[in-house]
Amino acid sequence: MNMHVTDGLQGAGKFAIGQPVPRSEDPKLLRGEGTYTDDLRLPGQVYAAMVRSQYAHGIIEGIGTDAAKAMPGVLGIFTGPDLLAAGYGTLVCNMVYPNADGSPMSRPPRHALAVDRVRYLGEPVAFVVAESPEAAQDAAEAVILSLAALPAVVGMPQALAEGAPLLHEEAPGNVALTWHYGDSARVAEAFASAAHVTKLELVNSRVVVNAMEPRSAIAEYSAESGRFTLHVGSQGVFGLRNAIADEILKLPRDKVRVLTGQVGGSFGMKASVYPEYVCLLHAARMLGRPVKWTDRRSESFVSDHHGRDHSVIAELALDAKGKFLAIRVKGLGNMGAHLTHVGPMMATLNIIKNMVSLYATPLIEMNARCVFTNTTPVAAYRGAGRPEGNYYMERLIDTAAAEMGIDRLTLRRRNFIPPAAMPFKTAAGTVYDTGDFRALFDEALEKADVKGFRVRKAASRKAGKLRGLGIGCFLEVTAPPMNEMGGIRFEKDGTVTIVTGTLDYGQGHATPFAQVLVQSLGVPFEAVRLIQGDSDALIAGGGTGGSKSIMASGAAIMEASVKVIEQGRRIAAHVLEAGETDIAFRAGRFAVVGTDKGIAIMDLARRLHDGLTLPTDLPQTLDVSHIFGTAPSAYPNGCHIAEVEIDPDTGVAEVVRYTAGGDFGAVVNPLLVTGQVHGGVVQGIGQALLELTQYDENGQLLTGSYMDYAMPRADDAPFFTFHSHPVPATTNPLGAKGCGEAGCAGALPSVMNAVVDALKDHGIRHIDMPATPMTIWQAIHKGGN
Repeated sequence: MNMHVTDGLQGAGKFAIGQPVPRSEDPKLLRGEGTYTDDLRLPGQVYAAMVRSQYAHGIIEGIGTDAAKAMPGVLGIFTGPDLLAAGYGTLVCNMVYPNADGSPMSRPPRHALAVDRVRYLGEPVAFVVAESPEAAQDAAEAVILSLAALPAVVGMPQALAEGAPLLHEEAPGNVALTWHYGDSARVAEAFASAAHVTKLELVNSRVVVNAMEPRSAIAEYSAESGRFTLHVGSQGVFGLRNAIADEILKLPRDKVRVLTGQVGGSFGMKASVYPEYVCLLHAARMLGRPVKWTDRRSESFVSDHHGRDHSVIAELALDAKGKFLAIRVKGLGNMGAHLTHVGPMMATLNIIKNMVSLYATPLIEMNARCVFTNTTPVAAYRGAGRPEGNYYMERLIDTAAAEMGIDRLTLRRRNFIPPAAMPFKTAAGTVYDTGDFRALFDEALEKADVKGFRVRKAASRKAGKLRGLGIGCFLEVTAPPMNEMGGIRFEKDGTVTIVTGTLDYGQGHATPFAQVLVQSLGVPFEAVRLIQGDSDALIAGGGTGGSKSIMASGAAIMEASVKVIEQGRRIAAHVLEAGETDIAFRAGRFAVVGTDKGIAIMDLARRLHDGLTLPTDLPQTLDVSHIFGTAPSAYPNGCHIAEVEIDPDTGVAEVVRYTAGGDFGAVVNPLLVTGQVHGGVVQGIGQALLELTQYDENGQLLTGSYMDYAMPRADDAPFFTFHSHPVPATTNPLGAKGCGEAGCAGALPSVMNAVVDALKDHGIRHIDMPATPMTIWQAIHKGGN
């Protein structure tokens, strides 16, 4: 395979793998010519508006719809019992783990519309369909929801307290899962023998995802074919189609089509089936017209799945020289009011897999409880447990270094896994194939001019500011193994179409995927097109998530290219009147070895479309539909170094310098990788310093608009310095490791370690995210913790 691909790589030039090719879709998007779901206008389209609970917890006593039904333009009002009667399935949690005692975890049913009670602010209880969005919204506001209010539990300790209000009868004590990993006896022995134990209570604060584009969807139904079509922003149409067909509609998959155009951000939030989609599909079938819904920003604060929200007690055992002996974690994960499709994963397995990071720690143990509360359900958010695990580890290391009187850089160096130890099996059971952690670390320190920090700190002090430097080393487990499609079609108009089941929701897939194809087949870069957003076009598709797209789709494209070359060699042998073994492929051209006779692959495709007659025993086309089998995970890693200045009079913290070093394996497009790192870092800065999601004791969201919820802006981030230290992976044909979530994984620990470093002279050992001005100011005046 590699021989054929390499033979076709010559001549790719400025569009080859490794070149910083700008995103091909950007000119169109900057001109406002993109097509997002809300841009669609289908013939006969009508509009839906949701009726949501204004209370966090209560028994539904009645839903008054008479007045709303009488309003102009109203076509229908539907409630939970209507959907129950139609026989739809519930929204399913797919990440299922056993309890520590081996019993099954609790998975209470989640209906698209609440049936018996509401369990969080904003939970949908009904929806209205009308001729215009204004008529639908007016009628939705006229629906009267009668509730018998119940006490709400917002915090996890409150939900676990004796006698706390119960959200689900199926989950005693409000616990969905009691999870355990590790050898308790061996870990206890390691802690008992340790020369030093560091212990920290850490909060991984809840965030509202706030994608640039609110969720939107349009459902169609054909009574003639009995087929549904859903236009929706997603992270992968193949998996979403399967979930809707299998779990919700309970129909054969060919009765459902999902279409996704441009998507304005997701970060994990738009991956799953939402209640609104079920409602739209039902209304489209009942009314015989396309039904559209677009979320309002005020609604999205409570209706979109939130991210993060864990608290842990983390311990690190060390010997007298600072070698790590074991990690022990006791954690709580907030599920919100219902389990989402991946609900338990972030607070359990992904913590373990990523907390071991790039250190040779022989043992790890975790006990976690996944807890129901009267808050918006929690799902994946950029990294989905990966940034959290690395954050916990890096905070432990800095604290241990201070407690033991060991330089924090030295402590890390003593515990890095050396390159000679690869492949390295971790305490979490993962196997690292490659990595040069010490070299990357030292390079990052040099790029960040850590030696010059004292001078900068003195200058800040002279200006009345506190200055801190934070280290954030990280390693992520990325690319969850999944099959992926690699389709290649040579079109009649001279373009070449890649068909694959990942999905671009802002990453810029078209360019790097085209680079892989250009290098593999030598086709013109400008001729390459990409199809991802049509479930009818796919025979497999894992969607985009877990920083896996280039590993999955890239490998699928490479393997499909080999098949194209094999088919093309046989066809070219016939056209050139030569034996198949005499045909070589190089730089996009089939040629007879030792002669000047040949034909370009694009010319061969044109001749096939023009009616070239071939013997029946030969391939009749260059087109290929291929499925790439699963590959092992990849392990991107890096070191981020942040410098923070704090005004002690106001508590305002500002990131003033930031250096990011990363090993993303073989880099297909360094320009896009740098952009992905920048975006992740800014989101990490937002969680670390700005984004506060706060409920009151009744479950009302106090930070439900941008007046109260602080998003990071351009002036909250410095200019970044990024450097790549690639060590190619051996787990996929490209040698790539994935980069989409690494920025968050490096930013959380580096920024928070910098904040604590700046505050250490005030006796402050730890401060939780978000380190808002008020939090910092109060910590300074309290004088330590």
